[in-house]
Amino acid sequence: MIKISESAEQHFVKLLDKQAPNTRIRVFVVNPGTSSAECGVSYCPEDSVEPEDKILQYNGFEAVVDEESQPFLEEAEIDFVTDQMGSQLTLKAPNAKARKVADDAPLKARVQYFIESEVNPGLASHGGHVNLVELTEDGTVVLQFGGGCNGCSMVDVTLKEGIEKQMLQQFDGEVTGVKDITEHQAGEHSYY
Repeated sequence: MIKISESAEQHFVKLLDKQAPNTRIRVFVVNPGTSSAECGVSYCPEDSVEPEDKILQYNGFEAVVDEESQPFLEEAEIDFVTDQMGSQLTLKAPNAKARKVADDAPLKARVQYFIESEVNPGLASHGGHVNLVELTEDGTVVLQFGGGCNGCSMVDVTLKEGIEKQMLQQFDGEVTGVKDITEHQAGEHSYY
């Protein structure tokens, strides 16, 4: 479920040696499956382990994952890196914002996952997001922009040169185009 690098394992062992006996680490996702999902790691004392928690064995310690976070931590990776700026723990969880769907899932589910995992994280840097409104029978993805994207003067470029190009490549032969139905209103909320 969660891949922890050797350097991160060593880091956790050192940290846990200074805690009460039988303390584990807890890996979790706050607001899983949403665009505001955040991953975290904390100490997990023995009395904090719940019956539905999953306990994972690592080299020298155990990690605990709550039931709700489990599907969103599939393919997650934890690393401990050291560079000129110092050392830091990194946690990458590609499925935290949206539960991963199978390659043979219906096209609409795969498009929705793609929007949540690939498109919206990029738009979030400008305070924007996009929602899937419809997937037409001819393969047109109908979207509605929100936040900083609503009324943004660059929305057409984002739609055609960014989102549509990505989707046509990702869903070659299935998606035929992307259309925006947003009633754009420029204002202070608009990014550009």
